[in-house]
Amino acid sequence: MSDETPVSCSKCSAVWHQRGTTNCWSNDPQAAPPRPGNCPSGSYRDIVDETVSEYRGDSEDARIAFVAARVEGLCYQPVPGSDAVNARWTRVEDTIAFAGLMGYKKIGIATCIGLLEETERLSAILRAQGLEPLSVCCKAGSIDKLELGLAESNKVRPGTFEPACNPIAQAEICNRLETDMNIIVGLCVGHDMLFNKHSRAPVTTLVVKDRVTGHNPAAVLYGQNFYYKRLQKQRVLKGDEQSP
Repeated sequence: MSDETPVSCSKCSAVWHQRGTTNCWSNDPQAAPPRPGNCPSGSYRDIVDETVSEYRGDSEDARIAFVAARVEGLCYQPVPGSDAVNARWTRVEDTIAFAGLMGYKKIGIATCIGLLEETERLSAILRAQGLEPLSVCCKAGSIDKLELGLAESNKVRPGTFEPACNPIAQAEICNRLETDMNIIVGLCVGHDMLFNKHSRAPVTTLVVKDRVTGHNPAAVLYGQNFYYKRLQKQRVLKGDEQSP
């Protein structure tokens, strides 16, 4: 077992509710609330300090960090006569602005087959913004799930042909097309990991797969007091799902 200090930044949500600030986010650092014992700003100061150098210079990481911070500033607008700000850009607009400021032109889209219509709408928007969208569906190649070692009973509809998702192929196709940036649109959990792992170009996620909430997984977090309270009381996997 690791003897490193565990981190739990989510606990500072209570401090934020009480004071509207935390130790790492305060208009006046001198008046900021004290760090909790497991604050990574203290426990992992060596890592924090070491990573600062990664954001300096002309490396791709430094450029991405700079442009991402620039986009964050641009996506808000001040409220006249107040110190408040309003968000003015959607995630799609953030993505377009980021690509533009990075000088990216060729944009790969790794899409779920269930979101082809949304992907076509996204492609039309990207083209209108002077970008070149190239979309690759998750079922590319149409390989039967049995090829992955699954049993027939593991299929959604046993007894039928059911193609497996192929995120590595999606990534490698984007690699061969030499995309500047790739966008994930609704890939499954795990498939998104493989796409990220094998993509040579930087990857951002626009749509997260959630079959129940209309691809809005945060709905579960907002609904815990009633609809999704069961997630704190019942195991998602009961145990028998481990068998093939």
